[in-house]
Amino acid sequence: MHRARWGKSWIAGRILDAHPDAPPVVVTDTVRNAIRIVALDKRARARGIKLNQTLSDARALVPGLDCHPADDEANRALLLKIAGWCERYTPLVALSSDPASERDHGLFMDITGCAHLLGGEEALVADLEARLRAQGFHVRLCLADTPGAAWAMARYGQERIIAEGAHGDAVLPLTLSGLRLPPDMVASLGRVGLKTVGCIAGLPRAPLAARFGARLMQRLDQALGREAEAISPIMPVAELSTERRFAEPVTHQDEISHVIAALAAGIIEPLERRGLGLRRCRLKLFRVDGHVSELGVQTARPLRDARMIARLFAERIAGLHDDLDAGFGFDLIRLDVVHADPFEGAQTEMMAHQAAGQGHDALVDRLGARLGLDRVQRFVLAETHIPERSFGRQPVAHLGAPGPGARRSAAGNAALALAPEAAGEIITRPLILFDRPELMQTIAEVPDGPPLRFRWRGVSYEVARSEGPERIACEWWRDGRGARTRDYFRVEDRQGYRFWMFRHGLYGRETSEPAWYMHGLFA
Repeated sequence: MHRARWGKSWIAGRILDAHPDAPPVVVTDTVRNAIRIVALDKRARARGIKLNQTLSDARALVPGLDCHPADDEANRALLLKIAGWCERYTPLVALSSDPASERDHGLFMDITGCAHLLGGEEALVADLEARLRAQGFHVRLCLADTPGAAWAMARYGQERIIAEGAHGDAVLPLTLSGLRLPPDMVASLGRVGLKTVGCIAGLPRAPLAARFGARLMQRLDQALGREAEAISPIMPVAELSTERRFAEPVTHQDEISHVIAALAAGIIEPLERRGLGLRRCRLKLFRVDGHVSELGVQTARPLRDARMIARLFAERIAGLHDDLDAGFGFDLIRLDVVHADPFEGAQTEMMAHQAAGQGHDALVDRLGARLGLDRVQRFVLAETHIPERSFGRQPVAHLGAPGPGARRSAAGNAALALAPEAAGEIITRPLILFDRPELMQTIAEVPDGPPLRFRWRGVSYEVARSEGPERIACEWWRDGRGARTRDYFRVEDRQGYRFWMFRHGLYGRETSEPAWYMHGLFA
């Protein structure tokens, strides 16, 4: 990126270093109907093997070559892990692709405002390279004013740091492949004698664009800084962030908890200045061996209490299936505020000295930290007359209004308790409503009348009295034109048990053999 507007950019490529006594390592893939070398280590290069060389030619040079087929999914997964680790230097980390294969083979990093945290640009470069090499990676990297110049120099040049404003002159001697152009375009340019960036930098633009396309001029302008190029970070940038770096890595749980509490306390004052309260935050723990652990918590209301934030992370750590593996210790711990909402102060109680409703919200937050906030749910109503669809569940912290598609449990019975508004009011809906109506067998005096006897769950019942029917029409727009009407009856047997059942289908109009279903119990 442009230094004055966007800051500097990083790009790093990698291939694992093998043991010195091991044979040369190459990665192969099918290119133009032939198995070719798409990646190789320095020992293979020293033996005369080249990129895009066929595997048969490479084996002729080195019979004992160690070959591995390309695995794009594994490469991308590893690259994403490295990108997550690189967030210790900057939150702006993006993937970069190779135009020859259209695969992600590197990383872009925008380090604007971050270099001074490690003692300057040279110190940051040295630290990044040393840590990646310690993890077993061979690294090619470059720091430049633009992503295009950094990409080109990292792959086709030798400089590790391009001085400010010197990126234009630095990329001129490089091959045109450094402009991230398709291989067929590079070959076409080479056939007319244009092989380096400098060969086209001073030529008239209109003829080049007319013959080779506008993409050529765009890539040239991006590399030289004439056109701004923004990177797309893999992870969204946090609204607020605070971190602690350690000369000696921390490993003990008490030390980590103390650091979390200190980070939480440090985030409160910036939240107060902005009038915000924390809703979702993320804790990232960077291990010295390159592993990154990430924990997130979410609150039911905007929160601005450092002790409560620390307690939520303690609950989150306690709720992990596996212990938080500190390995050889964490040398960097960061707390990011991922989402924040406007904070409104609550009316405090005179005697209890705590905000009204704080006990409920604190309980929800603690349960959410331990179990996941999406699992702490409440019943909500839905816009439908079908009883089993008239209510559902949604997270307590859900901000939107419930709709007709509210989520329900997939198994088990759902209990819905209804309290009458006034004493003596008749309850027309059962206290227990089954998650799904259960098929039953009945004997009725007339086909469209109430049942006289019924058999449900292997037990026979004799009806003493009944009320109904209460007719509920079908939802043809959801269930289709073949959906049937329901006639509900409140039924009491001779032992005093009360049931809620319905006949599915109007006799003679919708079906000749209507089925009966048990749907709930009154007591």
